[in-house]
Amino acid sequence: MATKGNMTLRIEPELKKEAAALFQSLGLDLSTATGIFYRQALRYHGLPFEIRLDEPNAETREAIDEVQRMKKDPAIGKTYTDVDGWFGFLAYRYLGYLLRSRS
Repeated sequence: MATKGNMTLRIEPELKKEAAALFQSLGLDLSTATGIFYRQALRYHGLPFEIRLDEPNAETREAIDEVQRMKKDPAIGKTYTDVDGWFGFLAYRYLGYLLRSRS
């Protein structure tokens, strides 16, 4: 068996705890899982998974764009002076919809 060296990693305690629990459920300890990661990286000649930015889906992108338009022109959309007014609108709009859809 090959001799093994020590390595020190700086990692957030909660991340380490969650990863250790996951690996334990797979029958691995952190050391073995880390070794697997390095072996896979060498095999792939890079990271063994895709690194990318998460892009919002079309609906979320549309909502973000709408908010940006509303910030530039407050006349677009509804505005409320307090939370009660906003909840009142939501209750009217959505509870009214539910009541109408049941008729």
